[in-house]
Amino acid sequence: MEIIFGLITFSLTVAVLFLLAFVWAVRSHQYDDTYTPAVRMLFEDNETQAPTEQPQ
Repeated sequence: MEIIFGLITFSLTVAVLFLLAFVWAVRSHQYDDTYTPAVRMLFEDNETQAPTEQPQ
């Protein structure tokens, strides 16, 4: 029974450490995307439409 309490304590400690590492990464802007804005103009833009002819 002691080993179960030890494993639960260990797993909760590891979970809290991972949570703290995630919060630190978010607060220090580790997930900011600095690459995509620089190459966005190189990708084909399909949202623009060709001008249509006006009927006379």
